[in-house]
Amino acid sequence: MPRIAYFGPSGTFTEMALAEFENSGSFDGPVERIAAPSQAAALDLVRAGSAAAAVVPIESSVDGSISATLDSLAIGPRLQIVAETELEVTFTILARPGTDIAAVRSLAAYPVALAQVRNWVADTWSDVSIHTSNSNAAAAEDVRDGLADAAVSTALAGERLGLTVLADGVADHDQAVTRFVLVTAPRVAPAPTGSDRTSIVIEELPNLPGSLMRAFAEFSTRGIDLTRIESRPTRTGMGTYRFYLDCVGHIEDAAVAEALKALHRTAHIRFLGSWPATSANGTPPPSDEDAALWLTQLRKGVADL
Repeated sequence: MPRIAYFGPSGTFTEMALAEFENSGSFDGPVERIAAPSQAAALDLVRAGSAAAAVVPIESSVDGSISATLDSLAIGPRLQIVAETELEVTFTILARPGTDIAAVRSLAAYPVALAQVRNWVADTWSDVSIHTSNSNAAAAEDVRDGLADAAVSTALAGERLGLTVLADGVADHDQAVTRFVLVTAPRVAPAPTGSDRTSIVIEELPNLPGSLMRAFAEFSTRGIDLTRIESRPTRTGMGTYRFYLDCVGHIEDAAVAEALKALHRTAHIRFLGSWPATSANGTPPPSDEDAALWLTQLRKGVADL
């Protein structure tokens, strides 16, 4: 039975995403779920060979990319994203049995979750103090342990800990979605589907005028749709950054492969994977079948092309 790590503890949205991967047939059979205290810890279990894969959140439609996941994927031995799933995210406000919502003075919350319910919290409590928790499920555990009066958490965590629901379906934004990825050791990418996502990190660019624009041009001149461009500090010195790029397409698509080869000539890049996208994410790269046939015929000496 494969061991699959996830950003825990039990009761997080990430565990729900792992269940989605299980239900979709991402694994050959039952798995052993291994809760990890952080995204980095879950990924390090894969690097150490203690888990076959890890599930971590990577992007929220409300709060943007999950920086802890991006940073963890960019450093250490390379890992590879092989699948994704998306969950609509609303939160449950939990408390110990007998707690009245008007009596809440302290609220436990994971920062990413708090960003998605901040307006609701301000409208509900004018003077609540915030206790920072390590995850949505950890916020529920903090309430159980008496560290806060209420928690921004999940219904699953409340059920498992015997907590009372003060409010359900809480979210400042309708149709808030979080994307989760399944990460393994490097392997052959899943077969292209025609609706795929490829992700890379540009780890080092020459410190020359226009070097970033030239990197982007490797995609634009080939008709490749970049769907995410983000910079994160390398933490090795002021003004040094990594650039995270997502594009529509697969490493087996000729245009994407050519762009990656061209980038490799001038920069150090880390391939994070090509995998089927859960939802439509832009314009697919152009096919090169006609051009490839034309070049083959030229090489064979065919006339009148």
